[in-house]
Amino acid sequence: MENSAAVVMKGITKTFGSVIANHKVNLEIRKGEILSLLGENGSGKTTLMNMLSGIYFPDDGQIFVNGKKVTIHSPKDAYDLKIGMIHQHFKLVDVFTAAENIVLGLREKGRLDRNAVATRVREICGRYGFEVNPEQKVYTMSVSQKQTLEIVKVLYRGADILILDEPTAVLTPQETEKLFNVIRNMKADGKAVVIITHKLHEVLEISDRVAILRKGEYVGSVPTSEADELSLTEMMVGQKVSLNIDRPEPENRTLRLSVNNLSCVDENGFKRLDSVSFEAYGGEILGIAGISGCGQKELLEAVAGLQSVSSGSIEYYPPDGGEAKLLIGKTPKQIRNYGIALSFVPEDRLGMGLVGSMGMAENMMLKTYEHGFSPFTSKKEPTKLAESVRERFEVSTPGLSTPVRRLSGGNVQKVLVGREISNAPSVLMTAYAVRGLDINTSYTIYRLLNEQKEKGVAVIYVGEDLDVLLELSDRIMVMCAGRVNGIVDGRTATKEEVGLLMTKLDRKEGDSE
Repeated sequence: MENSAAVVMKGITKTFGSVIANHKVNLEIRKGEILSLLGENGSGKTTLMNMLSGIYFPDDGQIFVNGKKVTIHSPKDAYDLKIGMIHQHFKLVDVFTAAENIVLGLREKGRLDRNAVATRVREICGRYGFEVNPEQKVYTMSVSQKQTLEIVKVLYRGADILILDEPTAVLTPQETEKLFNVIRNMKADGKAVVIITHKLHEVLEISDRVAILRKGEYVGSVPTSEADELSLTEMMVGQKVSLNIDRPEPENRTLRLSVNNLSCVDENGFKRLDSVSFEAYGGEILGIAGISGCGQKELLEAVAGLQSVSSGSIEYYPPDGGEAKLLIGKTPKQIRNYGIALSFVPEDRLGMGLVGSMGMAENMMLKTYEHGFSPFTSKKEPTKLAESVRERFEVSTPGLSTPVRRLSGGNVQKVLVGREISNAPSVLMTAYAVRGLDINTSYTIYRLLNEQKEKGVAVIYVGEDLDVLLELSDRIMVMCAGRVNGIVDGRTATKEEVGLLMTKLDRKEGDSE
């Protein structure tokens, strides 16, 4: 028997000024089904689901829930219709407990009965296979625990239709598999589940059906059993594409960076890096794997002069064969002048990476304003670079002067990565370069990194997708709790081996229990 429709969206249109986010989209979400929603950056996936969850209101079109035409003005309306969305960036109060976050905003009769809330939470956890301690404070939780809490929160409110936006973005393979088991349990209970994601291998593993958007329009849907990564990508892009990550053999490996016993402590006295040692070579890609917050960010910032170091050494070996240079104590500008480029893509792209009120050309100028001899800044070179980035990365923007805050999240990411990777360094460090990017643009960046490698650049790649790390990297350094837990060969290591190193810390001699 075919699953009945939980939601039918007909002719949904949404515009933001002159930008058409969705144009006459028709979509059906079925009960007891896991639907993956795919599309390139800026294709309108999140916008469409934000209208279903009450964040936005459509300009045109109709929404039917369980066969009845409805109007969704707010998230409360969505909850009343048993629709809940788990956003990519969690909406939790850190100082509250899990139970307090779950009931926050609910209008309960009488005083809050904490025991009753805890009992209900445990019932939900037992039913679907969650692990949540109702009394645990959010600030002590891992990323996967916070995500679990968000899902429990919408289930507590009675959601039968769940939307998950990039649910595995910062999870380990083990955490991802645990989440998938929970999603399968929800499907078996008759829930309708929608997953917005760019990870095609996960789409093929977890979903029953795939719906695809292209440039704000609905392309169609296909049963997952009849699809593969190539066919899905071609539907998203509208043309044939190659999904091979090349990994040329390293040639003329030359030592570029030597890090020894590097440690750093944050302002609260917490050790972020603990005696980290490794070497990076020109002509190879060194991947860095680890759960978010395990020191990858601090390590790259320490090399780039952005993070204070409490002990250890960092030596840079220039391509001309000159004397090694000590980097600790040098300013970021001095280090950059040596030929070391840090391409760090922060989560807060518009807060840290780009100026939202500026266009592409002005944001490119932030990297090139020191060039030239005139006391006045010239827009000629930045504009040329912006045009190159727009063409190479296929940035969807009305114009180079359009404020970047008006672009979709994925297109903002393209501008940032394009600007950073356009330098010609001898050491290129990239952190989360493809976070939030569609598969077509991601493969463009992988090819660019390999081009740098073939030019003799030492590439250090911090990534979240283990499949990509295993395909792209020559060596993979695995970090756990600020330490190096192992360095493995990218050609022979397995996903399970790397995932285990990410979560199991080997104690040093003398460590206390």
